[in-house]
Amino acid sequence: MASYSIFVMLQFSFLILSFYHSNSATTQSLDTDKEALISLKSQFNIDPFHPSLSDWNQSSSSSPCSWTRIVCNRNAERVTELDLSGLKLSGSISPFIGNLSFLRSLQLQNNQLTGRLPDQISKLVSLQSLNVSFNSLTAGIPGNLSQCKELAAIDLMQNQITGEIPEDLKELKQLQVLNLARNRLSGSFPSSVLNISTLVTLNLGTNFLGGGIPGELSNLRNLQVLDLTINNFTGLVPPSIYNMSSLVDLALASNDLWGEFPYNVGVTLPNLLNFNFCINKFTGRLPGSLHNLTRIKIIRVAHNQLQGTVPPGLGNLPDLEMYNIGYNKIVSSGMNGFDFLESLMNSTRLTFLAIDSNLLEGPIPDSIGNLSKVLKKFYMGGNRVYGGIPSTIGQLSGLELLDMSNDSISGGIPAEIGKLEQLQVLGLAGNLLSGMIPDSIGKLLKLNRMDLSRNNLQGSIPTTFKGLQRLLSMDLSNNKLNGGIPPEIFQLPGLSNLLNLSKNSLTGNLPEEIGLLEDVVTIDISENKLSGDIPKSIGNCKSLQNLLLSENSLSGQIPESLGDVKGLENLDLSSNQLSGVVPLDLQNLQALHFLNLSFNNLEGKIPSAGVFADPSKVHLEGNKNLCLKNTCYNKHARRTRLILVCVIIGATLAAFSTIALLVYFRKGKAKIQVISESFRQQYKMISYDELRLATNDFDRGNLIGDVVDQELIGNLEIDLENQDGKFVDELEKQYDCLTRILRIGLACSAESSDERVSMRNVLPNMKSIKDALLKPNNTDSKWKLED
Repeated sequence: MASYSIFVMLQFSFLILSFYHSNSATTQSLDTDKEALISLKSQFNIDPFHPSLSDWNQSSSSSPCSWTRIVCNRNAERVTELDLSGLKLSGSISPFIGNLSFLRSLQLQNNQLTGRLPDQISKLVSLQSLNVSFNSLTAGIPGNLSQCKELAAIDLMQNQITGEIPEDLKELKQLQVLNLARNRLSGSFPSSVLNISTLVTLNLGTNFLGGGIPGELSNLRNLQVLDLTINNFTGLVPPSIYNMSSLVDLALASNDLWGEFPYNVGVTLPNLLNFNFCINKFTGRLPGSLHNLTRIKIIRVAHNQLQGTVPPGLGNLPDLEMYNIGYNKIVSSGMNGFDFLESLMNSTRLTFLAIDSNLLEGPIPDSIGNLSKVLKKFYMGGNRVYGGIPSTIGQLSGLELLDMSNDSISGGIPAEIGKLEQLQVLGLAGNLLSGMIPDSIGKLLKLNRMDLSRNNLQGSIPTTFKGLQRLLSMDLSNNKLNGGIPPEIFQLPGLSNLLNLSKNSLTGNLPEEIGLLEDVVTIDISENKLSGDIPKSIGNCKSLQNLLLSENSLSGQIPESLGDVKGLENLDLSSNQLSGVVPLDLQNLQALHFLNLSFNNLEGKIPSAGVFADPSKVHLEGNKNLCLKNTCYNKHARRTRLILVCVIIGATLAAFSTIALLVYFRKGKAKIQVISESFRQQYKMISYDELRLATNDFDRGNLIGDVVDQELIGNLEIDLENQDGKFVDELEKQYDCLTRILRIGLACSAESSDERVSMRNVLPNMKSIKDALLKPNNTDSKWKLED
């Protein structure tokens, strides 16, 4: 009995001791998790507007199992799930994450985490789901991640992870989802995944992977999603890929793949919902069997080299959401090349339709208005469409984008287009549209891009455009629009990308309201008939990069306020009637790399700094009064030079005239001498010397009478016959001096400073001319007047 009592007491003591140790171990384990969580939080920069981890406190007596975003296993009292997704956390992931040894799910997606994925994650041997997508993690994928044998899902999408995909991933025999898309991974296709037979989703899209696609992919019998888009894969697609009957999503777009699609691809891939082979080099025809996949949602084969016609059977696709065959060489099957659109009327879920840039030909059917009411984007341009736009287009009430550019569509723009209240993008450029722009376009309150350029549209710009408050870009160029520019155009608050009204016949002044376009990047109103000044308010367009106003009749001065547009890159004001000087502030525009001010009436000195320092970037021809720094004179100097030249030329002409008269006189001397002989017979000729002797050297006592002014000019030569040789010699001397003065004057007034004669040379020459003029002849000259 005593021994039994001792046995019972021992058992009881053992139970108490076991309970004590169990409780102590549990407490110790929770403390480990608690410390790991506190360390994890310490590495985060928590958004003050999302204080969701405020209860994660070291001093708190509460169990971590009661903290925000944490789930514990009740039996083991350990943290098993941690979900911190979408909390806008920044910072890095603490290595102490590895101490959460019972963790099965780690969700850190949709944050702003940086740094690398710590190697200590490999200690989480119970981890089944790892999601750190949509962060900014860098470095490579930890190679020891393969130690987490229970992993079923790895999602590292949308980070900046580099390097190659680790070979050790092949050890993850339970892995079903591997999403490494939108990173910077390189190397060839990872052979490590080819033996993970459990894989259901393999997404390696948007990386830098290259080489060929291995045919062994077909060994993944459970694979439903294969996404290799936007990589550098090359070569033929292995035929075995088209036999993976489990595939639901097959996306190989944006690579360098080629070959032809199997005609029976719709048979061998019966479960396919997404067929995406855009932007490759596939040839041949679009398989008609694709149109037999009654549950398919997406068919995308744009930007290839496919030929043939659109296969029949589009009416079999009631669940079709996206149909994109654009940018191929697909042709029409008959005269009415767009009849296949009628087959799409059964696709009531169709939201995206692109048939643009093919060789389809024909008119737009009136039945186009019967397409899906949820159709949002419709690309039709770049074919051989002719005829008008049916008014039934207004029935597509869900349209957000309509592109019918670059065809031969004629007629007017139907007013019914104003019924497309959801429309955001309208592209009708490059057609033969005529008539006036309908006022109803002003009702498209959600419109943000409008391109009606390169048509034959006439009339004025509708004032109803003032309702386009969300418009970012407007292009009405290359039409026949006339009238003034409505000021309301410049009051559109959203206009920030482009305003292009060029190559029309717009008249009037540029409205002062142009300064309200503070966010616009490009304004092009060139090749119109605008007049008046460029408004000074243009300086308020602080975001302007391109201003093109050439080939108008703008006058006045270039506004100095353009110097306030610091981001201006291209400025073209050529072929106008602008006057005044080139504003010095233009040389302070550091971004300016093209300036065209040619063919105006500008004058004055050309600035020398900034863009003006590079002649290849500046065009100033056709401004005759502009001058460079080293050739520019002020107006006074220019006038003085002009007067000097005129005086010299006038004096020279006078000298030439005198000599010409003298020559004429001498040529006529023979006649004069004949007449003189007859005079000699009637009148006796008295020489100057005889007269001087007879009057006793002109003594006053011999004067017969007085002249009126009581003064007689002395020493006047009257015997021209005896003295004319000396007279000619004197004229020739003066002519020579005047010619030398003219040469000096012209040399002083040369345009280039390099060609102008130095004053050191001018002064000696002028002195020698003076000396020559004042030097008396060797013979006594009696013909001069002496004062």
